[in-house]
Amino acid sequence: MKAKVAIVGVGNCASALVQGVHYYKKSNPDEAIGLAKYDLGGLKPYDIEFVAAFDVDENKVGKDLGEAIYEYPNNTIRISDVPKLGVRVEKGAVIDGIGKYVRDVIKVSDKDSVDVASVIKDSGADIVVNYVPVGSVKATHFYAEQALKAGTAFINAMPVFIASNPDWQSRFCDYGLPVAGDDVMSQIGATVLHKTLIKLLVDRGVKVDETYQLNIGGDTDFLNMLEEERLIDKRESKTSAVRAMVPYQVPTRIGPSDYVGFLRNEKICYIWIKGRYFGNSPVTMDVKLSVVDAPNSAGVMIDAIRGTKIALMRNVSGPLISLSAYCFKHPPVQMPFDEAKIAFIDFIEGKRDM
Repeated sequence: MKAKVAIVGVGNCASALVQGVHYYKKSNPDEAIGLAKYDLGGLKPYDIEFVAAFDVDENKVGKDLGEAIYEYPNNTIRISDVPKLGVRVEKGAVIDGIGKYVRDVIKVSDKDSVDVASVIKDSGADIVVNYVPVGSVKATHFYAEQALKAGTAFINAMPVFIASNPDWQSRFCDYGLPVAGDDVMSQIGATVLHKTLIKLLVDRGVKVDETYQLNIGGDTDFLNMLEEERLIDKRESKTSAVRAMVPYQVPTRIGPSDYVGFLRNEKICYIWIKGRYFGNSPVTMDVKLSVVDAPNSAGVMIDAIRGTKIALMRNVSGPLISLSAYCFKHPPVQMPFDEAKIAFIDFIEGKRDM
C-alpha cells in the first residue's frame, strides 16, 4: 500500500519532505521524531512514493527529483542523501508563481510546459501536494483544477484558500475526492507556538490585550514575501489561527517582516504578548524562536499525506476537517492544537468520519 504523490514546486519544503521520507526508511521506529506516529493507520513514512514533480526553474526542470531538491536556490539543510528516484521534474505553469523580487534569482526554463493533468494521471499519483510560492493565488487554483481533472486528492500547503473555501470544498465533494489545507503548520513553528501561548493564557484566566508576531528569514520564500500584495492570504492565515484561540477581539499584528539573506533557511520568530491577570496586574511575554524552516513542516506533511491516503481508501470526499485542523494554519475548522491532534488520531483510527 503506497501513497503516490505528485509534488508541485520543488523548493526547500519539497526538499525536506523528500529527504525526510528517505531518512525515515533507515531510522528506528522508536526514534521517529517529528511524526504523529511512525505507523499511522498502517502507513509508514516510507510508504510515501513520489511519482511526479513540477517546477519552472531551469536549475530543476528536466532533472531527477532526487537531484533537483538540492539545486540552487534551495538552501535548507541536508538531512539525507537521496539517490535518483526515477522521477523527472517537468515544467509546470508559471502563471503568478514568480514574484518581482525573485525574478533575478530564479530563471524560468525555456522548455515547453507539460499538460499537467495528463502527467499526474499517467504517473499513477493519487495525491497532489501544492508547494507553489507564497502569493501564487492563480497558480494554486490552476493546480487544484489539475488535481480534479486527474482524479487525485489535493493537499494545499500554501496560504491560498482551497480546503477552507466553500466553493472548492463543494467541487472536491462533487468529484468524490478529499482536499486538505490550507497553509501547512510547522511542528514547532511560529503559529503553533503563538496559538499555544495565547490558549494557555486564556485558559489560565489572563485577559490578552495586545499581541504581535514578526518573522525573518533568508530563503526565496521570505524574498518573495517582500512583495506586500502577495501576503494578503498569508497574513489572514496566520492571524486567524491565533485569533481563534481568544473568545474576544484582540489587537493583533502577525506576518513576515523582512528578508535577511545570510540566514538562508533559518527562520527567526519574535512573539510578544501583553495582558492582565488577577487585580488587573500587568504581564508581558517576549519569546524568540529560531528554527530551520523547511524540515519544520516536513514531518507534518508526511502525516498529512498518510492521512489523506487513508481518506482515499475510505472514499471520504471534501474537506478533511480533523487532518486540516491538526496540520494546517487555516483549516475549514480551527481547533486548539491538543483537540486537533485527538480528532486527527480519532479519524485515523476510524472513530470519526473526517
